[in-house]
Amino acid sequence: MAAQISKEVTQLLIAWNNGDPAALEQLAPLVQAELHRLAKHYMRQERAAHPLQPTALVNEAYIRLIEWQNVEWKNRAHFFGVSAQLMRRILVDMARQRQRVSGKSVHQVSLRQAEGRQKERTADLMALDDALRSLAEIDERKSRIVELRYFGGLDNREIAEVLNLSENTIIREWGRAKAWLYRELNKTSPDSRHDS
Repeated sequence: MAAQISKEVTQLLIAWNNGDPAALEQLAPLVQAELHRLAKHYMRQERAAHPLQPTALVNEAYIRLIEWQNVEWKNRAHFFGVSAQLMRRILVDMARQRQRVSGKSVHQVSLRQAEGRQKERTADLMALDDALRSLAEIDERKSRIVELRYFGGLDNREIAEVLNLSENTIIREWGRAKAWLYRELNKTSPDSRHDS
């Protein structure tokens, strides 16, 4: 059943690429559940009172997806990989905006720990985004693998399909990317600065 839906999604994406407006209407209900799963995955990492809920994040990403005119959708995995990238972008942009706003105004908060945790999560998301950008400058492929796996929720086979690589290459590159990110994030964390 899942293989049939995956094949149908790929066929509808190709039809949408070819200018069939009905394909987009048929595609929406097929991808809605998976997009919502991706959004829930992202939102679990956010604070409870985040202004976006999973459905709103899906809607924002979907609006951006359908506005893209020059994307050549290869298959289902490619579509969800791009969707994951868009969701990450939306959340990082919101985190940066929150940081700018919180830096300019004074908030009286009685639950200081809650406020501290919110700032910490925002900083974590921005640090991860910065680290991924740095990794992309060094090795675009590793950065893409991290994004597709961590943010997109794709498995090794799907990532291999999107990037047109073998699964063994994906497994090897994923391990190296994780190690690089671990070192990079720990190098810049406030705790590591106190140790030196």
